[in-house]
Amino acid sequence: MADNNNPGNFANRPKEEVQKIAQKGGEASHSGGFASMDADKQREIASMGGKASSGSFEPGSEKAKEAGRKGGQSS
Repeated sequence: MADNNNPGNFANRPKEEVQKIAQKGGEASHSGGFASMDADKQREIASMGGKASSGSFEPGSEKAKEAGRKGGQSS
């Protein structure tokens, strides 16, 4: 794997940087997101049933249908 230069791979980061990250002990690397919202905001978004998501596909598009088929085959 020496040829993998992905900076997201810890093996490719400086040892000091990896140690600094490890010292956080599982703390979130960012603040924000759904879990950090207040309960009322979470309920508001959850009640939309996924409609709040920007999504990856245009509803009804061929790509969406293909992804649905692939997902169905995997499960």
